[in-house]
Amino acid sequence: MGKALDPGQGILAGIGSTPLIQLRNVVPPGSARVLAKLEFANPTGSMKDRMAVAAVAAAEARGDISPGDTVVEYTAGTTGISLALACAAKGYRLHVVFSDAFSGEKRRTMEALGAIVEDVPSDGGRITETLIKAMIARAGELSAQPGHWACDQLNNRDAITGYLGMGEEIWQQSHGRVNAFVHSVGTAHSIHGAARALRPRLPALRVVAVEPAESSVLSGGPTGSHRIEGIGIGFTPPLWEPEEVDAIERVSSEEAMAMSRRLAREEGIFAGTSSGGNVVAALRVAEQLGTEATVVTIMVDSGFRYLSTGLYG
Repeated sequence: MGKALDPGQGILAGIGSTPLIQLRNVVPPGSARVLAKLEFANPTGSMKDRMAVAAVAAAEARGDISPGDTVVEYTAGTTGISLALACAAKGYRLHVVFSDAFSGEKRRTMEALGAIVEDVPSDGGRITETLIKAMIARAGELSAQPGHWACDQLNNRDAITGYLGMGEEIWQQSHGRVNAFVHSVGTAHSIHGAARALRPRLPALRVVAVEPAESSVLSGGPTGSHRIEGIGIGFTPPLWEPEEVDAIERVSSEEAMAMSRRLAREEGIFAGTSSGGNVVAALRVAEQLGTEATVVTIMVDSGFRYLSTGLYG
């Protein structure tokens, strides 16, 4: 099951092959089976380890980055942490554009892994389109310097390939029993990558995207501020492919946070807010599909990086 690990890769050998478990206590009677992929079992505690290594490896193969160069990225923190791991393991520098809108745990983790972290101030801690675009602009300025490479996660197609393995693992671990795949959208890479691995084997697979109700741009709503870190950037991601998605579920910040707390107390699953949002949407789909079906969703990252945010306060 999963990929064969090469211990010679060091810490990077620990990426992937994460558990797939069944939710037992938050799923109402009469609903489909709901399986959750525990991506916080990756080395940094997040699914983004997969894309960070894929993006850096592809840049190396093209000659876009050389030993001693600096990787530049705008991030809500999760991608930054994963890039910091990859850069530490491979010997690159990392300069991250971050903001006070995101958790302090993420900042400290990136710094612990050797990253330089630069802030773009937010409007009262709100996650908005204006903030994200300001972060992107600053990263563009930094990456124009000699010896700097822009990872540019929103436009990086190599990042999508990093999630093909996640889809392959879901197929294997579920023994091919998946009727719906439900997942939140930030860059859109993870939902597209996993679905592309699953759909050739499961042509009838229902793919359901999740976005913040307060900023539901993918489903035609207005941009707005919300509190679900890592998703809902306030505008349509450049590599979003709506034809690959069958439906979109809108989940409010309050719903996502409440479910995160329920997962911790009722399932023993300690995850972040986007994971709670995923489960809220997965339960809606599970109710629609009924008891003979199986719904799979993703536990994106660990709750440990949200302890200062009030999520678990």
